[in-house]
Amino acid sequence: MSDTDRWLGRRALFVGGAVTAVGTAAPARAELTHLWWRLPGVEKPRVAGAVDFRGARWVPASPANYRRADRPDDYAIDRVVIHVTEGGYASAVKAFQDPAHGAAAHYIVRRDGRITQLIRELDVAFHAGNREYNERSVCIEHEGLVADASSFTEAAYASSARLTAAICARYGMPDPGPHWDWERYLKKIKA
Repeated sequence: MSDTDRWLGRRALFVGGAVTAVGTAAPARAELTHLWWRLPGVEKPRVAGAVDFRGARWVPASPANYRRADRPDDYAIDRVVIHVTEGGYASAVKAFQDPAHGAAAHYIVRRDGRITQLIRELDVAFHAGNREYNERSVCIEHEGLVADASSFTEAAYASSARLTAAICARYGMPDPGPHWDWERYLKKIKA
C-alpha cells in the first residue's frame, strides 16, 4: 500500500465520519433543545402554588406523573384533551399524587364547577398514553362517571367551557366559529 492509498483511506474515514456526525446532529439538536431543564442550574423560574387559570386551586401532582418542560417553546400546544375521572374528585387527586400511578392531568373540574390545577401548562402531563399528544396538549379531567349523565352538572360544563376557552386563547387555537353547530355535530358522531 502506498502513502497515497493511506492518505485516501484516512481522508475517506474522516469524510465518512463527518457525514455521519452531520447526519445525526440535526435530530440530536432537536432533542437537546427539549432537554434544557435537565442541565444543572438551568431551570425556568416557577412560583410555588402559581396557577395558569385565575381562580383555580393549586394541588400539585406527583412529579413522577409529568415531565418538566418549557411549553410552548419546547412543544407547541395545539389541543385540549378532555377526560372523565370515573370517580370522585378526592380519589382522582389521590391517584395523581401517587408516584406509582403514572398519569395525571393539568386540571380537574369538580361537579360543583371548582377548578383545581395539578400541573403547570408549561409542563407535560402523562395522560393520553401517547407521547406526542401529551407534549402538544393541556388535559382537563372532569369529576364524574361516563355511564351516569347526572354526574355532569351545569356548573362543571360552564367552568370547563371557560377554562377551555382561556387555554385556546392563550395558545392561539382557533375554534370552529360562532356558526358551528356542536349539537348537530355530536349527534352525528353518536349515530
